[in-house]
Amino acid sequence: MSPRSCLCGLPASYQDCCGKLHRGEAVATTAEQLMRSRFTAFGVGDAAYLLRTWHPASRSARLDLDKRVRWTRLEILETTGGSVVHTEGTVRFRAHYVDRGRPGEMEEHSRFVRLDGRWVYAGAM
Repeated sequence: MSPRSCLCGLPASYQDCCGKLHRGEAVATTAEQLMRSRFTAFGVGDAAYLLRTWHPASRSARLDLDKRVRWTRLEILETTGGSVVHTEGTVRFRAHYVDRGRPGEMEEHSRFVRLDGRWVYAGAM
């Protein structure tokens, strides 16, 4: 990841983009922003952030990230709801990775809800 661009794909540095959310200096204002920050958390190995932003009803007690997988790029394919005025939203995305030298991708349609005023990941649809 270059210091000029965040892994989430937005044109800001990690420190000024997803890093702020990971450090707790800001919160996601939209479901898409939370999705982007969660993808980046996978990329930088921040399991604590992933657990903090996962709905408690579906969250695992712990999360072990595979260090052999390197997340490389995120494509947002579609969003519904999830804005500053919504309480629910979905994000369909494609995440690109390299696993032991082999490129791959996964696609998911994720659901997000507001819990105590903050966006959280509620699971795959």
